[in-house]
Amino acid sequence: MQYELFIASRYMRSREKSRFISIVTFISIGGISVGVAALIIVLSVMNGFESDIRKKIVGTTSHITVSSFDRQGLHPDDSLYDKILGVKGVVAASPVVQGKIAISSPYGSDGVVVRGVDPVKNKVVSDIHENMIVGSFEFGDREKPGIVLGVSLADNLNVNVGDRVTVFSLNEADFDPLTSRPVANHYYVEGLFETGMYEYDGSLVYMSLEEAQWLFGMGEQVSFIDVKTQNIYEAASIAKKIDNELGYLYFASDWSRTHKNLFSWMTLEKWAMFLALSLIIAVAGFNIISNLIMIVLEKKKDIGILRALGAQRTAIRKIFIIKGLMVGIIGLLSGSILGLFLCFLQNEYSIISLPAEIYFINKLPVKIDPLDLIGIVGITLIITYIASLYPANRAASLAPAEVIRYE
Repeated sequence: MQYELFIASRYMRSREKSRFISIVTFISIGGISVGVAALIIVLSVMNGFESDIRKKIVGTTSHITVSSFDRQGLHPDDSLYDKILGVKGVVAASPVVQGKIAISSPYGSDGVVVRGVDPVKNKVVSDIHENMIVGSFEFGDREKPGIVLGVSLADNLNVNVGDRVTVFSLNEADFDPLTSRPVANHYYVEGLFETGMYEYDGSLVYMSLEEAQWLFGMGEQVSFIDVKTQNIYEAASIAKKIDNELGYLYFASDWSRTHKNLFSWMTLEKWAMFLALSLIIAVAGFNIISNLIMIVLEKKKDIGILRALGAQRTAIRKIFIIKGLMVGIIGLLSGSILGLFLCFLQNEYSIISLPAEIYFINKLPVKIDPLDLIGIVGITLIITYIASLYPANRAASLAPAEVIRYE
């Protein structure tokens, strides 16, 4: 062991006459621990929010949507599907009719968004079938058409599987010209789904593609085509390839573009929280400065003797830098253990739950990102090193003759 490290480790130990300095050292370690734990927890929660919301949004809808500039929709012929499926990275495609409707039961009514889909094709593109909690993702037949509701919407309407609801089209073009009434029909609830996002569970319903086309008077047209890719993070580049393949009549939008404002806001908030919570570690850095200055004042005699024995200024500087880094590393390790342990508890036992109607999801999500941990380690060591420089340089500048003259 080099003597600089040996001496620095000795200065970490408490003696009776330097008990106050030891207390300040532990306070410095505690400050760094709290800052590191706070950074890990907050960034993990932010990552969890982003990952969970992205998973629910993309799982409920799709990676890419292909639409037409024609307001009447697009005609999903075989050639269009062949072009989309021929793009490298595309896994599947499914037609969708989407619009706003009014839905009512004997116990209530609401305005919702309906998605008319082919249950077989949609199963490959979307994960909504995996979120079924009651019943099945089926739509009956023409004699007894079915509908699938979100669980929160079903609670508002006070209906369950097998109950009948009435659906009214809200599109003015769909009003019956003879009666001036909207097109309406009765549907039987085939199943209930729960995504964990109130935006979907409380305002989204599914029915068959044919029923939705009839309800909105679209004939053979559809609103857009949902597309699933092999890699969700390559959806933007694949959407550009689809644009080039289909030409100017169509346009493709990936999930990051469709929900750009939401995910941009979450990224900005994450960086803002990282910088704000880093100030906790910065405050602990000031404690390290005061702690090392007090040690320099107390150890003047030791420093003078080391210099008289031939120790170089760089060695004295290294002793106090090592001492400061030891405080930072101990605080970093203890804070990391605390933060990771609390994240584990939340991830396994969902200690903190959330009201889904406010926060989109029903529990506080946690996702630990290794890159965030690397960033936390880096910022902690940098702050600790910078905090150690002034006291270390001060100790190295002491003249041995002046220090031990009166000893």
